[in-house]
Amino acid sequence: MEQQQKRGSSAYLFSIVLVAVLGGLLFGYDTAVISGAEKGLQAFFMESKDFAYTDGWHGFTSASALIGCIIGSALSGFLATNLGRKRSLVIAGLLFFISALGSMEPEFLFFTHGEPNYSLLLMFNFYRVIGGIGVGLASAICPMYISEIAPSNIRGMLVSCNQFAIIFGQLVVYFVNFFILGEHIQPLVEEMGRGLAAINPAAQWTVTTGWRYMFGSEAVPAGLFALLICFVPESPRYLVSVGKDQQALQVLTKINGSDRGHFILQAIKETLVQKTEKLMSYGAMCIFIGIMLSVFQQAVGINAVLYYAPRIFGDMGMENPMVITVFMGIVNIIFTLVAIFTVEKWGRKPLLISGSLGMALGAFGVAVTFGHAGLELVTALSIMVYSASFMFSWGPICWVLIAEIFPNTIRGAAVAIAVAFQWIFNFIVSSTFVPMFNMHLTEGDDFGHWFTYGLYGIICVIAALFVWRLVPETKGKTLEDMTKLWRWKGYVPGEGVHDGTAYSDRGGRE
Repeated sequence: MEQQQKRGSSAYLFSIVLVAVLGGLLFGYDTAVISGAEKGLQAFFMESKDFAYTDGWHGFTSASALIGCIIGSALSGFLATNLGRKRSLVIAGLLFFISALGSMEPEFLFFTHGEPNYSLLLMFNFYRVIGGIGVGLASAICPMYISEIAPSNIRGMLVSCNQFAIIFGQLVVYFVNFFILGEHIQPLVEEMGRGLAAINPAAQWTVTTGWRYMFGSEAVPAGLFALLICFVPESPRYLVSVGKDQQALQVLTKINGSDRGHFILQAIKETLVQKTEKLMSYGAMCIFIGIMLSVFQQAVGINAVLYYAPRIFGDMGMENPMVITVFMGIVNIIFTLVAIFTVEKWGRKPLLISGSLGMALGAFGVAVTFGHAGLELVTALSIMVYSASFMFSWGPICWVLIAEIFPNTIRGAAVAIAVAFQWIFNFIVSSTFVPMFNMHLTEGDDFGHWFTYGLYGIICVIAALFVWRLVPETKGKTLEDMTKLWRWKGYVPGEGVHDGTAYSDRGGRE
């Protein structure tokens, strides 16, 4: 016991992180559940008699949760600063739970079950937005919480576990959707005009019931998360910021040991002397880099692939696109593990740059081969390369950097702004993918296919250049070092900071 008090408890730390990353799992679950449910949902609302459920409506409905994500991420800074990280995550868990049940049964209290109409569509989207708010809160606060709990030497690895949980949540929901669908089939919707549709009779179960089970399945992990998060401690950085130094010391001691705990507490207190620093206190470059990390993570187009994976593989002529989607989810898990086990060894920048170039290669491969008979396997492999490259780079590493790059005194607000931009661009990419993909210059040409993935490939190359020139390496630095990195607006890309403590972009003090 005395030895544990001196060295800290790894088991205690990992148990906290395990609960926190359930928020990441729900993030992945909620955003990917639409991939299996969207066709049944589309067919259901196309049977409405009082309005035309068009492709535009379907694109909005498929992406409506992202509106909530923008709201939730924008509110995350205010809630994390005023209520604390822990209570904010409890709120997120409750929102996940309400959304799951409401999306499964949007008719609850107000509408007749199984009768699609315009008002029911609005209610369904309302529940999806509520879930999106939970996702937005979790996406900002989970990595922030983990980064503030974790020791600096393994912080990148533990924050990367949140991305692993996101991808694992997506894989879980791919499996759940696959098993819910079972022997039933997805509807083949034939447009009849005015948004109405002729639906193959064999798919009626999927249209009336299947999509409901898919959305409702999220209630189980959501309820578990809301319950378990009540038992984790509050972030020691937040506790110090509200004057609860003794509670903060108890948490730090349990994790790091008594001597190290006292040292970290003193370092936190030194950087939190000015609790009301303005957002731009450390210069516009600090905020700009955080925002652009978020923008590029989405602008490379990955979520267009994740959200529409079954539809994309179906358009390629694959007999069972859900099986290919599940396989892609397994590949994504494997390459996320690559990031977890290399982020502290190789650093943040090398992973981001190599991942950007790998994504560019995969995107250009899809652009050149998509739709060409005999090249379906090359197209599928290109999509796998594109997705796998994201999973060991921009997927986890962007969250690591956003969680750690900002100084303590502005972290809540800065993370909220950065993550809000992430969800804004997620919505832009997700809602523009189908119209861009289906563009034609002449009837029957493949212009939209190569233009869409060609554009994503170009953005990937620009992202690599951005990281190379502007993003500082944060490997091995404490969160308190971020104050020194940005103080007096002294950060110079490629050179470090000039305030008496020199840093190199390769990480560590010179």
